[in-house]
Amino acid sequence: MKILILCTGNSCRSQMAHGFLQSFNNNITVCSAGTQPAQQVNPTAVKVMSEAGVDISMHTPDIVDKYLNEEWDYVITVCDDANETCPAFFGKVKSRLHIGFEDPSHKTGTPEYIMGEYYRIRDMIKDRFFEFYTKEIAPKL
Repeated sequence: MKILILCTGNSCRSQMAHGFLQSFNNNITVCSAGTQPAQQVNPTAVKVMSEAGVDISMHTPDIVDKYLNEEWDYVITVCDDANETCPAFFGKVKSRLHIGFEDPSHKTGTPEYIMGEYYRIRDMIKDRFFEFYTKEIAPKL
């Protein structure tokens, strides 16, 4: 089972989804990428994921082109349609899905509010991807 998770910068939401999905089952292949990858994974995303027991500190943002020639069971976009355009993927894909989330790195306000948004969105990503895993992936393994 091969799953590719996409967003624009591949530094926050897609990395969190990648980390959680891989943590549910190490026997599936999970990758993530973006159309305009950042220089590094968002440090706050690394922190909140670590607190949830998932280490994404060694992840790197990748350009989506790296994965175009591979075959994928699922390609999942995670950007929020209301605020940005999700990347298109024209590779060999059995199923395309969109599971959108707000970008916590775009939140403004007090440091406490911003951290609260990272936690809230992290937990939403975990819940939605666990549901996806249990309903779509686990039965096919």
